Amino acid sequence: MVDKNFGVVELSFSFPTEVVTEGKTSVVVPKLEAYVKEPWEYAPSKAPVFYNPVMKLNRDVAVLALQAHQSTSGREISVCEPLAGCGIRSVRFAMEVEGVLKIVMNDINPKAVQLAQFNVERNKLVERVSVMNEDANLLLSRYAAPRKRFDFIDIDPFGSPVPYLDATIRSLRNGGLLALTATDMAPLCGVHPRACVRKYGGKPLRTEYCHELAVRLLVGCLTMMAAKHDVAIKVLFSHSADHYIRAYALTRYGARQADKSVQTMGYILHCFTCFHREAIEGMSSPLKRKCPECGSKLNVAGPLWLGKLFDEDFCSLMGKAAYGRRLKEKRVLKLLSLARNEIEAPMTYYAVDKICDKFNLPIPPLIDVVNELKSAGFQAVPTHFNSRGVRTGASAKVMKESVIKCAQIHKDVFDQ
Repeated sequence: MVDKNFGVVELSFSFPTEVVTEGKTSVVVPKLEAYVKEPWEYAPSKAPVFYNPVMKLNRDVAVLALQAHQSTSGREISVCEPLAGCGIRSVRFAMEVEGVLKIVMNDINPKAVQLAQFNVERNKLVERVSVMNEDANLLLSRYAAPRKRFDFIDIDPFGSPVPYLDATIRSLRNGGLLALTATDMAPLCGVHPRACVRKYGGKPLRTEYCHELAVRLLVGCLTMMAAKHDVAIKVLFSHSADHYIRAYALTRYGARQADKSVQTMGYILHCFTCFHREAIEGMSSPLKRKCPECGSKLNVAGPLWLGKLFDEDFCSLMGKAAYGRRLKEKRVLKLLSLARNEIEAPMTYYAVDKICDKFNLPIPPLIDVVNELKSAGFQAVPTHFNSRGVRTGASAKVMKESVIKCAQIHKDVFDQ
């Protein structure tokens, strides 16, 4: 294969490659179609160097988040990506984010390091971007001293980020930003609850809002691990998409602030009979076990993060960064728009299709349900976590009544 900008690419590697473009960046990646023999096979895990095109949204948002963080710092910043793969994320940071002084990218796979170094040289970034070949935790530990720490660390593993949290927290400077990806959704969403308790220290639930619970479990785990180092966290942005969840958290040093973060932990109680849910603050396991609406048994999720999942100022800065780039990626713009509406919305959400399925009703348009709740005096907004989801302060009973009313109107109109 020939790259117009850099000549023959395949001669440099022992595996087939291709050139891809994301944002303003062009890089060389493994040619994934060469590693798929059956339609159900997961190509990224079979390639000699990890690259996942599905994570483009993840990287697009990361670029905006890093630019937002840099703009608040008012100076040049340092970045680390300990699990870089082919290096596309770090190369994009260097090419697309203003005010990045240096980037350290790393991978334990020698082939990944070779390809990442090639992409760094290809984009003429050698002076600002270093490529390392070490264990991720060992690399991070080398930067744990006070004057060596990073302003931004991006942990994007294949699976859980938990094994890297301790070293990452110690390698972030005061006021640094941590980005975490988790792709092990089966434990986090309650399919394998024991694995979730073991890895994240909290119990999940297989509810219609399990993706939000997954983010809260991830952030809760981060909160408790950071508190051990007298570090507090503040969530600035989070999202769920495809097969993963993502959280961006600001760190602050200080035992008192860490104590305040811990106080944001708690539990969510859920009734699978009538959809009732409520939050209980504190680390002590709740004794309340009966649903106040129907008397059924309440199921418990947690301990987990009960604080906000979005910050208004940070979302605004991300929006400005997207506007400044004249970004036209519809998924990113829609995500930012929905997130801004969710900032002050209540915890958890109701899935309209789930309620309709329980009562054997046709599914009404989401906007009709939102408007019905608003007309009844309740806050109601859609959520990015679920295209059929509604965040509202209404009780489960009022929510069900609103959905039933809208479904009946929808059915009558459809039957005419």
